[in-house]
Amino acid sequence: MCGMPQQPPIRSTPARPRRPDASMSLITNVMDHSLDDGYAEAAERKKAAGDGGLPKTLRAKLGLAAGLVLAALVVTVGAAQARVSAPVVAKEREELVDRIDEESEAADRLEDSVDDLRADVGARQREALKHSGGSAESELVGISSGSVAVHGPGVKLVVNDAREAGTGGDGDPRGSSGFSDTGRVRDRDMQRVVNGLWESGAEAISINGQRLTALSAIRAAGDAILVDNKPLVPPYTVLAVGDGPRLSARFQNSADGLYLDALRESYGIRTGISAEDDLRLPAAPSLIVRTAQPSTEKSEKGTS
Repeated sequence: MCGMPQQPPIRSTPARPRRPDASMSLITNVMDHSLDDGYAEAAERKKAAGDGGLPKTLRAKLGLAAGLVLAALVVTVGAAQARVSAPVVAKEREELVDRIDEESEAADRLEDSVDDLRADVGARQREALKHSGGSAESELVGISSGSVAVHGPGVKLVVNDAREAGTGGDGDPRGSSGFSDTGRVRDRDMQRVVNGLWESGAEAISINGQRLTALSAIRAAGDAILVDNKPLVPPYTVLAVGDGPRLSARFQNSADGLYLDALRESYGIRTGISAEDDLRLPAAPSLIVRTAQPSTEKSEKGTS
């Protein structure tokens, strides 16, 4: 027992620590070998065979040179054409702008001429009415028809869109094309206002300086309100000649006055009415006064 050699103790080797990216071996392999081995081998074979990037034969080199020359020629010709045509295009544009300006000036001159002719015709019509028949009767006809300017006490009514009013939107409970926002004044609103003033005893009415007659029309064109085909913009100032306090009270108590109150409470449309001591309304332009005459044929048939 004593003579047997003593064996050294066996030491256990410590285990290797696990790599943090051991669970990501696939991603690690992709990152370490971004180029596939097959592509690398193909590139090496191509390089060994002498197939580089540039052509080796004279014919291939000439073909490449011809292609480059053709591409450069196309680019050069295009640039030259663009440089040559640029002044021509600019000149044509300038000529077109000048023509538009000239035509616009001609249209403005024609419009001014039409306005002058309308004013002349209106003045001649008013002068003819003054000399037709008795003065009191002709004055009454002129006031009723709107062919003469009038002034006197009356009512001033201002109707304006709501503060938050705009254009566009869907689901309008007042549904009207062109006036889709509920806070906008529509042509039908102004029609009711004018009819209510006539019914309440107004003798003459104007909207934004536009005199109304028995032939006047209030219509809509897109987002604009037209009075006798002339566009108006808010606020709409309505002047009505008549007994101011009485006219104001009767209108506010009428169905159309209550309708205007409902627009103010429901949609925020702004309104204001006041009795005025002296209002001045212009004459209606280019008014054609027609006088009805009793038919003699009917009267003769009725007596026979």
